Amino acid sequence: MTDKTVLLIEDNEGDEFLTRRALSRLDIPCHLVVARDGVEALDYLSSLSRDDYHNLPACVLLDLKLPRIDGLQVLQEIRTNLSTSLMPVMIVTSSAEESDVRAARQLGIASYTVKPSNSSEYTEAIQKLVAAYLS
Repeated sequence: MTDKTVLLIEDNEGDEFLTRRALSRLDIPCHLVVARDGVEALDYLSSLSRDDYHNLPACVLLDLKLPRIDGLQVLQEIRTNLSTSLMPVMIVTSSAEESDVRAARQLGIASYTVKPSNSSEYTEAIQKLVAAYLS
């Protein structure tokens, strides 16, 4: 059995580091794939959905404020693609704007988390978000 994959779509290296740390502290083996912007994320998912849709990520951690294609557009693309439409997507972002929360919920997110500023709270939040999808 292979480790499940978590797709992190995040352009901030500090948040990537905290996410890696959070996942490494779980007692659940997993593989982290990082996409630094929306285009890279959609290219990665597109290649999997064409060639190996059985190996799609167990879950996606998606920032909204991304270069090239923003997180809401990425989420829209994930939801309109038949092979990725049911994939659990969890928003982890600095935006607490009600319009972002509402738009993300309308697109069927699993959760919406505003990034905690404290690194230990961030680590704990990530672990809680992904644990159920990796078990």
